[in-house]
Amino acid sequence: MSYRYFEEYDIDVTENLRKNFKEIIAGVEEDPGREGIVKTPERAAKAMQYLTQGYAMDAEKILTEALFTESYDEMVVVKDIEIYSLCEHHMLPFFGKAHIAYIPNGKIVGLSKLPRIVDVFARRLQVQERLTHDILECLNKVLQPQGVAVVIEAQHMCMMMRGVQKQNSATTTSGFRGQFEKIETRSEFLKLISSDLQ
Repeated sequence: MSYRYFEEYDIDVTENLRKNFKEIIAGVEEDPGREGIVKTPERAAKAMQYLTQGYAMDAEKILTEALFTESYDEMVVVKDIEIYSLCEHHMLPFFGKAHIAYIPNGKIVGLSKLPRIVDVFARRLQVQERLTHDILECLNKVLQPQGVAVVIEAQHMCMMMRGVQKQNSATTTSGFRGQFEKIETRSEFLKLISSDLQ
């Protein structure tokens, strides 16, 4: 399936999820037949399908369909890409921003594809570390650039709403390949995005 926001839902999947959400509502001792909640299982089912639509998307195909031959060989940076994902441990949201850079090696990619790749991997049950790695490795494999870098800063509701309840905490993860493994190239990238990480 190519990248797109869901407008239609798999009827069988929606029904199975609806039944499960109804059981969860009953399990927390709420009345699933109460007026304000009676349609919640269906809404929650559709929301879950939307939030996990990345499983049905092919990230490599999205990139491959937008590659162009170009001699430009300086750093390309797309920053402040919004991320919304679900932690696989508690199925609670985590959200933040991704910053991506690559140095072309004869090929460039349509700029809109970089945020789309972020969405493909974010719209799955995730941990931030794997999300960073997935984006990095996909870009490195398809673009075959001189170098690629990914930095993600996010806040996790599983830390903010439950457990340690640290509302002001943030987690930063990063990955670097090729030219970005050199200190000077990495430093240039981090300087360009530093205002977002302060």
